[in-house]
Amino acid sequence: MLKPSKLSKKNFLSSLDMTTDEFLHLLRLANHFKNKDLNIKYKDKVLGLIFDKSSTRTRVSFQVAMTRLGGTTIDLNPITSQIGRGEPIKDTARVLSRYCDVLAIRTFDHSDLEEYAKWSTKPVINALTDLEHPCQALADFMTIKEEFIDFNNIVLTFIGDGNNVANSLILCGALLGIEVRIACPKGYEPSSLVINKAYEIYKNKNLLKVTNDINDAVSGANVLYTDVWSSMGEEHKKEKKDKDFKDFTINRHLVKEADENAIILHCLPAYRSKEITDEMMESKKSRIFEQAENRMHAQQALLSCILS
Repeated sequence: MLKPSKLSKKNFLSSLDMTTDEFLHLLRLANHFKNKDLNIKYKDKVLGLIFDKSSTRTRVSFQVAMTRLGGTTIDLNPITSQIGRGEPIKDTARVLSRYCDVLAIRTFDHSDLEEYAKWSTKPVINALTDLEHPCQALADFMTIKEEFIDFNNIVLTFIGDGNNVANSLILCGALLGIEVRIACPKGYEPSSLVINKAYEIYKNKNLLKVTNDINDAVSGANVLYTDVWSSMGEEHKKEKKDKDFKDFTINRHLVKEADENAIILHCLPAYRSKEITDEMMESKKSRIFEQAENRMHAQQALLSCILS
């Protein structure tokens, strides 16, 4: 029987905090949880959620995942706690370590997440920073594996801003040896730090492509993935980005350039008629809501390994 196994690193701050084998094991675990083949309970374990950014799927999926594991969740809203009044991270982290068994943190600066991890004696999970969104990537590749059985010869094309989601897809692609193409307007490429890290891992460096030519990126792709053009905290850039990204919409014409069995993903929330048309959101190719459900199963698997 498949069982959770302790991860080699205490914290999950980045997709690279897992080995390839650990990543694949976690996806298998998630699938077993989804199929109700596993019944593992961590009674009296407590997950603390510290969310500096708004959230629907991440917050709810973590809470439900922890409940299904028999534990409880405490939502530490900065507005109603001392965190929002400027208490130093090193003080908050050391106190919460004495109350909680694991912390999931959603914040802006990745350095703040690293500061929590430095001072916390309990595991810290990246629930999203401006640099990475590794929990989202777990669900993404779980969804891809469900569709295609394995990752052999898969081409994943991400269309949009080179943001935290794009960064995590790149790093996971490197771990799994998947061809990842990023299509974005000039000036919106992913982090050069992330790209360089991925190139260090990829055995075949040609598997990572960053281009401003959307048609070239989509040609023959198995997975078309998009995200909002303006992330949280970028509201002041919205008008400019809407203009810059106007030709980077997943629509029926673009989808025809992909593989005939291609699927469509979106990490949500979606702005229909901007990064993706309503027609493609609701099409038979869409796996967007399966992908959203898989957040819960993937995080249940992640928590089970961290708490084992």
